[in-house]
Amino acid sequence: MTLSGDDRDRDVPGSRGHDGPVDGEPEAPAVDLSKGQAADTPAETAVAAKSPPVSGAAHSPRPWWQFWHRSPHEDEPPKKKSLAREIPILIIVALALALLIKSFVVQPFYIPSGSMEQTLKINDRVLVNKMIYHLRDVKRGEIVVFNIEGTGFAQYATPLAPPTNIVSRGFRNLENLFGLGPNNKDFIKRVIAIGGDTVACCDTQGRVTVNGKALNEPYVYRDGPDEQNKRFGPVKIAKGNLWVMGDHRNDSEDSRVAGQVPQGKVIGQAFVRVWPITHWRGFGVPKTFGQLKAGGGAATGVLLPLWWRRRRRSWRLPVLAGPPGREAE
Repeated sequence: MTLSGDDRDRDVPGSRGHDGPVDGEPEAPAVDLSKGQAADTPAETAVAAKSPPVSGAAHSPRPWWQFWHRSPHEDEPPKKKSLAREIPILIIVALALALLIKSFVVQPFYIPSGSMEQTLKINDRVLVNKMIYHLRDVKRGEIVVFNIEGTGFAQYATPLAPPTNIVSRGFRNLENLFGLGPNNKDFIKRVIAIGGDTVACCDTQGRVTVNGKALNEPYVYRDGPDEQNKRFGPVKIAKGNLWVMGDHRNDSEDSRVAGQVPQGKVIGQAFVRVWPITHWRGFGVPKTFGQLKAGGGAATGVLLPLWWRRRRRSWRLPVLAGPPGREAE
């Protein structure tokens, strides 16, 4: 059977249209897609379009008006921090807060002696309000802590052994910070009289008098007779000074021997005993001081409202004069 020319071209290997090249015709060069040449067929173009972006590519910056859009990194779970790093930071923050509170708000104090028995006993701890006397003056009957440097009380302070090394010095500073140890620079007493008062001891019943009024002091403790040098005639308290005495009257070095205390030396008011926990109690002003109204100076808490009223009065609009012969209302 004789094949036509078209059939021969279609069936004979090596002819045009088959995989092999035609005899005598140069072979077509292969396309290398790895060198960045674009694919010729639509299928290759579609595959290239669907390929995922390279990981780690930089995100395009967002315009400023799209600030509310969440960044892809915000969806990532937070990384856990090392506990070994957090503990030192927490300790430093706690010490800084304790130092700040101690310096300006509340400070603990250790009771080293029995001069305030039975109200306060040895080894008790009290909290002292250091803010209150920035708002008002000291009141009679309050228990206060004051600094003795530059006063007559300094000679009665019990000396403390100095730290022998840096470790003991650090422990001493921690004791002072948290009120865990003795302090020979501060005393604690009860205020009996304030500036402008006249105080004396004693009347026929052995009571202290302030401005001629005898004080009934159930908190006073005596385990022996008073010393003769602790009885005194009328003493006028200077403005800005205080007369303080210990509740343990026959075992207290106070204003009877050390003189008056400037109010500027007062650190704060002891308002609560926190240790031992079983003896927790607050300290108020005894009722006997409520009868004392004469004498004494004006408190800061009173002066402040007076100053404020004067300022408000100066802010008022001026009153215009009325018609002649008529006073302004």
